[in-house]
Amino acid sequence: MLSNSVQIELFIILWVTKLIHNKQPMYAVLDKDTIKNEILPHLSVAKRGFQSKSSLIEVINAILYKLKTGCQWEYLPVKELFSGKVLKYGAVFHHYNKWSKKGEWKSLWLQLLDKHRSELDMSSVDLDGSHTPAIRGGEEVGCQGRKKRKTTNALYLTDRKGLPLAMSVPKSGEHHDTHNIVAVMQNMMEDMAKANIRTDGLFLNADAGFDCAALRSVLKSYGIVSNICINKRNGTTNDSIVLDELLYRERYSIERTNAWMDSFRTILNRFDTTLRNWESWNYIAFSVMLLRKCARKRKV
Repeated sequence: MLSNSVQIELFIILWVTKLIHNKQPMYAVLDKDTIKNEILPHLSVAKRGFQSKSSLIEVINAILYKLKTGCQWEYLPVKELFSGKVLKYGAVFHHYNKWSKKGEWKSLWLQLLDKHRSELDMSSVDLDGSHTPAIRGGEEVGCQGRKKRKTTNALYLTDRKGLPLAMSVPKSGEHHDTHNIVAVMQNMMEDMAKANIRTDGLFLNADAGFDCAALRSVLKSYGIVSNICINKRNGTTNDSIVLDELLYRERYSIERTNAWMDSFRTILNRFDTTLRNWESWNYIAFSVMLLRKCARKRKV
């Protein structure tokens, strides 16, 4: 009887051999049918003039491979990712950048959120900020003292299970999470409305860094019940503010989201100098996370 490790190695060898002989591209992130049915219909396709000689499904698959592995564009293994006409890495980037310029990656995610609203657990939602090291500098990059390097900061809102619901427009790292918080939350609520996600009656968890009157006020205006940890350093007391500690413990789910996001190597560190492309990678990752959850549920 072969050991498990040997069996796994043999399976990988057979799988790679099959790919080579059948000239089938690698689908390492999402399967072909999911890309075809869930992603491609929401992206623009040339109807006249220049049209891609390769399958757009395989182009999207190559973009997802880049998202997952974090490899540089020039090291994209295009021969393994295309079954017919093999595109150069520059052509793959052209498609990614074209869809990014049109805002279609964000639009894709919002439409998927709308379509799969039943998969969301809205019993509570969680808000948190995340600083990403900006390796090459670029738009909205600033020094963050705690990390001792230049970063980009964004706020994320997730459902009870950790699926992203909204992301703020990223800002330079020297800004506090509550900087311009009213406008930030209004923009996030507008995005949720585009996905037909209701906000009234939601319970929102946030850590002590978000304990400010402006945030509590704007949340209340949307019918959201704030469950924000009280920041004792603020030096203010308000007996009307109550923290549901049992509900607050559920906030761990957004920390799990951060771990999921870190598995996509392209967004673990920011190499894109344009804010638009950096946002686009995040929206693609959100879409992948949602589609994977839907796929797992179908298998059960």
